[in-house]
Amino acid sequence: MWRALVFIGLLCVAAFGAVWLADRPGTVLITFGGYEIQMSMAVAAIALAGLALALALLWSLVTGLLQLPSRLTFASRARRRSRGYQAVSRGMVAVGAGDTIAARRYANEAERLLGKEPLTLLLKAQAAQVSGNREVAEAAFLQMMDEDETRVLGLRGLFVEARRRGDAAAAHEYASEAVRLAPAAAWASDAVLEARCAEWDWRGALETIERRTSLGLLDKKTARRQRAVLLTADALERVDRDPEGALRSAQDAVKLAPDLVPAAALAGRLLSRKGDLRKAAKVVEAAWSTLPHPDLAEVYLNLRPGDSALDRLKRAETLSRLSNGAPEGRLAVARSALEAREFDRARDALEPLLQDRPSMRVCLLMSDLEQAEHGSTGKGREWLARATRAPRDPAWIADGVVSDHWAPISPVTGRLDAFVWQAPPDVLIAPELTLHDDVTADLDDEVRALPIAAAEEPASAPGSEPVPAPEPAPVENEVRTETALAEPIKEDARGEAAVSQPEPVVFPTTPPDVPKPKEQASARRSVFSVW
Repeated sequence: MWRALVFIGLLCVAAFGAVWLADRPGTVLITFGGYEIQMSMAVAAIALAGLALALALLWSLVTGLLQLPSRLTFASRARRRSRGYQAVSRGMVAVGAGDTIAARRYANEAERLLGKEPLTLLLKAQAAQVSGNREVAEAAFLQMMDEDETRVLGLRGLFVEARRRGDAAAAHEYASEAVRLAPAAAWASDAVLEARCAEWDWRGALETIERRTSLGLLDKKTARRQRAVLLTADALERVDRDPEGALRSAQDAVKLAPDLVPAAALAGRLLSRKGDLRKAAKVVEAAWSTLPHPDLAEVYLNLRPGDSALDRLKRAETLSRLSNGAPEGRLAVARSALEAREFDRARDALEPLLQDRPSMRVCLLMSDLEQAEHGSTGKGREWLARATRAPRDPAWIADGVVSDHWAPISPVTGRLDAFVWQAPPDVLIAPELTLHDDVTADLDDEVRALPIAAAEEPASAPGSEPVPAPEPAPVENEVRTETALAEPIKEDARGEAAVSQPEPVVFPTTPPDVPKPKEQASARRSVFSVW
């Protein structure tokens, strides 16, 4: 629209000029070389405009001829660059598709057409990485280091290559240099944090977290959580040599993340040692209300050394009320009631946990309860056998690794705050078999009668020397007799003959410790020590 208005305006000016010249007649006389040229004013104006147009055309023709070589060169370079960028584009697609031959071909073509441009070097390095040629890739990344605009990119490539060959020191050096050049580079900041955590430099890791937060690389919630984890790690490291400093770090961690179980458990234990029982109880109760955990129960039940079993039972009931009947609260009550010889109270606490499929700790507690109340009976052995096939209790898990203890970083990837409290998968758990007391009692009698029956049978053929009957192997303790009985019982429950004992199911982790009577505690732990 604006162009149309301008064109109309120019036409109006031209028309006005033509009218102005027509209203003012006159003549123009030109004398040159003995010639005289006389014309009207309008004709002179038109001739002047034509002459100007001719001169302009002549000038354009001359300059075009003079600039023709450079224009041809520029067009050739433009076509060359277009072909080069097309090769880069196709090479990137080949790298993404994993076509190593096409990636190398396009990388060489792009380098020939474009030279040492950043995209060309990047394509060359990635093509070398896809092909597995680490030397060429590192050489390309080193060339990127020569230019300011690609220096950080080169550092990242060298960092990746150093990690692949297992050179942690070189990787840390490249990441530190990248952080110095580009503080907002998230990968470099993550690498520096990971390296400091791997070196147990918790204070240096805290500084890295602060810097990342100030740059906006971390949100406030994540930053608070990571600071709490690092403070907890610092407290755990200093708990033996500097209890006061460890307590300060643990309390700071609890302020940042009240639901962080290791921090709350450590703070409660250290406050208990100082005699500040009320503050220790408040810290543990706050964490327990968010996540009931056996470590918190252990600290809470033993806040005051020397308390009786009944006092610990009262504290366990307090924890159960705070958790609204959660399984961990019931387990704490059952364990404390068992130690206090309150068997009915222990059964009442465990009864809701027996409705579906009781976990390993529940089965072990029921076995201890049966043996503490009734002695060595088939019922206790039944619960012990069910524990071998019961669902596993929650544990600390990070990147597929199951651990009995919390750690600030993952043992696999080095990731900060990787451990979570959850139940491992039941892929190794066999179907649970319910054994009855009368069946186990009958089989107990049969197994004990086996050596006698073997001694009464003839041991050799007629005419040969008698072979003495094998004596039964000595039983070291009652637990080995229980394990000998458990496997034939399982085969009888399936309807098969008890001719051999299957291999025991071995689990990769150790179940949490469960308090047991003094007579069977050490023996029972020896059975499950291979878990």
